[in-house]
Amino acid sequence: MGALKGMKVLDASQIMAGPYCTMVLADLGAEVVKIEKANGGDDSRQMGPYVNGESTSFFQINRNKKSLGLNLKEEEGKKIFYELAKEADVIVENFRPGVSEKLEIDYETIKSINSGIIYCSISGYGQTGPYSNKGGFDLVAQGMTGMMSMTGEPGGKPMKSGIAVYDIGAGLTAIYSILAAYIHKQQTGEGQFVDVSLVESGLPWFVWEAAAYFANGTIPEATGWRHRVSAPYQALKAKDSYMMLGCANQRTWERFVNDVVEKPEWLEDPRFLTNSLRHENVEDLEALIEEIFSAENSEFWINKCEKAGVPAGPINNFAEAMEDPHVLERGMVQEVTHPTIGKMKTIGFPSKLSATPGAIQKPAPLFGEDTEDVLKSIGFDNEKINQLHESGVVIKNDSAVTTSR
Repeated sequence: MGALKGMKVLDASQIMAGPYCTMVLADLGAEVVKIEKANGGDDSRQMGPYVNGESTSFFQINRNKKSLGLNLKEEEGKKIFYELAKEADVIVENFRPGVSEKLEIDYETIKSINSGIIYCSISGYGQTGPYSNKGGFDLVAQGMTGMMSMTGEPGGKPMKSGIAVYDIGAGLTAIYSILAAYIHKQQTGEGQFVDVSLVESGLPWFVWEAAAYFANGTIPEATGWRHRVSAPYQALKAKDSYMMLGCANQRTWERFVNDVVEKPEWLEDPRFLTNSLRHENVEDLEALIEEIFSAENSEFWINKCEKAGVPAGPINNFAEAMEDPHVLERGMVQEVTHPTIGKMKTIGFPSKLSATPGAIQKPAPLFGEDTEDVLKSIGFDNEKINQLHESGVVIKNDSAVTTSR
């Protein structure tokens, strides 16, 4: 049994941040009904790659959910949403601020129907402030918050992160905020409004950067393959490839010097006496280490580091990461059977809860796959459902538009 069994969630979000949030809630046992717009559903359904006409992008982030195709611009569509909202614990949406009010599904409207609702809005800049009406996207947030100015090689072009860190970060922020609000609701019966911003979700991650800036005004710059404050804590070139080495404290540095590179004289070198000095002289230190590392392949040095208790590892590509025996043993790659795609692998649930583990119960739904079941659960009969379908208020699976390449 999932830890969130009994929680009812309406997911009116799309693309990544909101769907990631609700997927994790569903993995933990919540019942999630995904409200998809009648014209094509979640926009990620139009994102490739495709297998048998179905988007694998949508597949990866919408498992364990039910799909209800619903036209919220129609009055009857709004009424259906209100009926579902009466019984819901949580609503998640990521419209641009102001759109939910126009659709009449905003927090104040829903609160009048269900005073205990936890209503989470995810947007680029939040619901207030001078930028609140701007559209917000992951890349824009990476640029605005300074992340791109400190990513990549010194003196090079601004570089984005390899993944959509702010979208996922906003989803994670929404998850823990919703869970905090849910605990409060269990204690008091009160719901509340949760305002999550992509930009603000990422700012708390800049811990070392904030330490330097607020202490002495240091503005962080790109450090490339090196750590901002520690050395050697970086990528280093061995004979065949680069590898990662992490000497984050004096103890691991001493082990590295004595047991890995066997250069005890480095412990007396005035350039390398402390972590701060090693960081100041990182170019000299890097050159010395890479000269030694050039004699053997990365696997040799990684094994030697492991025996000495020095953190080290390979720099894998994504395929290598997904085929790593440890990742596989920990269940981080799962295979799910989808009615259209067939067998497809997906990323597993990262936390290992002993009593209430997360689980993949079903693949991402087809567009409108659960429309009939959801409507029947709130009292609609087949005749009424067919009428709503014919008038375009709802979309059933048998009329779903197939995603094209």
